[in-house]
Amino acid sequence: MPVEIGDTAPEFTLKNQDSEDMSLSDYKGENIVLLFFPFAFSSVCTKEMRRMQDEFNNNLDLDAQVIGISVDSPYTLKIFRDMNKLNFNLLSDFNKEVSRKYDSLYELYNPEKYSYNGVSKRSAFVIGRDGKIKYKEICPTPGDQPDYDSIKKTLEND
Repeated sequence: MPVEIGDTAPEFTLKNQDSEDMSLSDYKGENIVLLFFPFAFSSVCTKEMRRMQDEFNNNLDLDAQVIGISVDSPYTLKIFRDMNKLNFNLLSDFNKEVSRKYDSLYELYNPEKYSYNGVSKRSAFVIGRDGKIKYKEICPTPGDQPDYDSIKKTLEND
């Protein structure tokens, strides 16, 4: 069953870019912008992560932790994070369990061109200090970007 606004965000533990276990509960009591993205190093994903760095993580007024999740390996995510000078954690959902929990998984990705099995959908969730989902957006296509203004408004109203 997909998660909805008002639901408690499903707990998870994944490896970050440094192969360290990170859990959602590590951020208990903080606002979180949780971003699922298809692939490190793709042009749209790179733009999204850089924009999140510039607009959200460097904006202390919004008081939120940014976390990115993809099905890439921790090793790929480390290089991607370092090359883009990102200062937030990127988590590897290599086994696709968390993407599935958040209804953010293409079982079959771009069958006309690639036919990859199990790729994260571009999705954005705002999780409030209380652990509840305050904002949910699953982009219709991998080329779409999340609505950054709506994410900001959700955080400003928290």
